[in-house]
Amino acid sequence: MKIEIWSDVMCPFCYIGKNNFEQALEKLPFKDQVEVEWKSFQLDPTLDTNKPQTTIQYFEEKKGVPESQAKQMLAQVAQMGKGAGINFDFEKALIVNTFTAHKLLHLAKKHNKSNEMEEALFIAHFIDGKNVGDPEVLISLAENMGIDAEEARQAVTSDEMDYEINQDILEARNNGVTGVPFFVLNGKYAVSGAQSIEVFENALQQTYKETVSPFKDLSGDNGASCDADGCSI
Repeated sequence: MKIEIWSDVMCPFCYIGKNNFEQALEKLPFKDQVEVEWKSFQLDPTLDTNKPQTTIQYFEEKKGVPESQAKQMLAQVAQMGKGAGINFDFEKALIVNTFTAHKLLHLAKKHNKSNEMEEALFIAHFIDGKNVGDPEVLISLAENMGIDAEEARQAVTSDEMDYEINQDILEARNNGVTGVPFFVLNGKYAVSGAQSIEVFENALQQTYKETVSPFKDLSGDNGASCDADGCSI
């Protein structure tokens, strides 16, 4: 059974959704039969890699959200994160263009390490406060995962991965995906947002047993997610 997950590195709900999905999958007897493929999605392709902003600055300048409201929103997300075993540090997180980070993800996919790299990028961005648009940061992450540094440098500084990234984004658009995380279960069901472990578990079980219309949303509601206009709970 194949699970395709559209995600962006700077989406906190993608990290929460990843953890909840993985915990649900661990409970299921067919977990070893599940293949996970991470797909690229950009929440804000207009961002500048060379001009990182704090999360508060981004909400204020790009979204027009007052600082007090932004802090309240981030506190809610941080609380959700704790429930999924994540200690977000939004004061350190740097908002940058994530296209280069997606290049590293596609390189990791070729090494069968995309899931590990997705986790490493979330940690780098949300916990360690690293600039995930900086090629040197990305090359270091690749080396830590046993990927050759020169291969990583070629991937993140050239356009060789651009087609694959753009195909993921185009596929998402063609399927009506406007926010992430977005999970497509075996090409049949869809689950949108950072759903609970229980929702993921039920969706995976049902997908395994049944054949249904493509992209029927099993979540039943719009879970916490991010789109081009921002993040919502």
